[in-house]
Amino acid sequence: MQSKKEETMKSQGQQLMTALMLLFLLMAGSTAEGFAQQGALPAPVPPPAERPAALTPGADRRITLDVVVTDHSGKPVPGLQQQDFTVLDNKQPRTISSFSAAAGASSSDDSSQQAVLLVDAINTPFNAVAFQREQLDRFLRHGGGELPLPMSMSVLTDTSESQPVATRDGNTLAGSLNSTQSGLRAITRAQGFYGGAERLQISLRALDRLAAHEAAQPGRKLVIWLGPGWPLLTGPGVQLGPRDQEWLFGNLVRLSTALREARVTIYNVDQPGMTEPLSQTFYYENFLKGVGSAKKVQNGNLALQVLAVQSGGRVLNTSNDIGNSIATCLADAKVFYTLSFDAPVGNFPNEYHSLQVKVGKPGLTARTRTGYYAQP
Repeated sequence: MQSKKEETMKSQGQQLMTALMLLFLLMAGSTAEGFAQQGALPAPVPPPAERPAALTPGADRRITLDVVVTDHSGKPVPGLQQQDFTVLDNKQPRTISSFSAAAGASSSDDSSQQAVLLVDAINTPFNAVAFQREQLDRFLRHGGGELPLPMSMSVLTDTSESQPVATRDGNTLAGSLNSTQSGLRAITRAQGFYGGAERLQISLRALDRLAAHEAAQPGRKLVIWLGPGWPLLTGPGVQLGPRDQEWLFGNLVRLSTALREARVTIYNVDQPGMTEPLSQTFYYENFLKGVGSAKKVQNGNLALQVLAVQSGGRVLNTSNDIGNSIATCLADAKVFYTLSFDAPVGNFPNEYHSLQVKVGKPGLTARTRTGYYAQP
């Protein structure tokens, strides 16, 4: 006979798998509200006819990378030339097709880069959101409200999120923030696996729309996501079926490619212990390695923190000084380099390639996107 503990673990595993199946159905175009109205559990999802391709046949294979170079103290390093850089694609050097250096934003409107501040009221407890808003208001109004580069702000709720126009006027953004009442979430952590799956679905769709919006804007974008991010829905004993893995991998390829083509770098800013247990602060590091096939994918590979690091951004979740953490993110806008190369043709659809940029000077470190998916 099974022990009570074994029965409990089995029941929790079944609940998680049911919630994951709901998530994949939602990504296919259904809504959680529709299932609630029907009062029935979702039916199994048939496997997709083919895995979604990141690029259409014949599309431009030019890969553009925004690179931040820092010294041993973390300060950005200006004055580097193209010959100082080496691009390694699957550990093989590639010829750099184009190169440019940017030394910060000018005093006038600068279209070479902009930042997006996103307040996540979906995945963040209400008291933490209130603290973030207070800190964010103080940051935006600091120094008379003059921002170092054009910035926009969005508040993500379970009903909507905004896509305002970028501005250098911090007072305007602060006023917009104060006029936006995020309120208490209708979706809470107390709703268990179903609530977690729905929060994940809403968050990924919001990131999808953000990438699509920013793809139409020129230049480089720094997306600073305030909050812990969506649930990983990953743990001991969790096993995904082949159809689930196909869906998950297809979405990973699509989202990774969309962020790269839009030149979006993600930064995650969160307060330690206010949103997640301290023991889970660095759990995302288990999923940082690039995924080459559906058989190897896990839910954690789509974590916000993982996407941030893989986009060349940072995870800042060990300080309660939100304003200082945002300023740390924006320091990457002071000096950066943009280079490109032509990707090789893939041997099969969605062939993962690891990326590394090296600087031929001692003591310097280059941070950029860690990989991409090549197509036949």
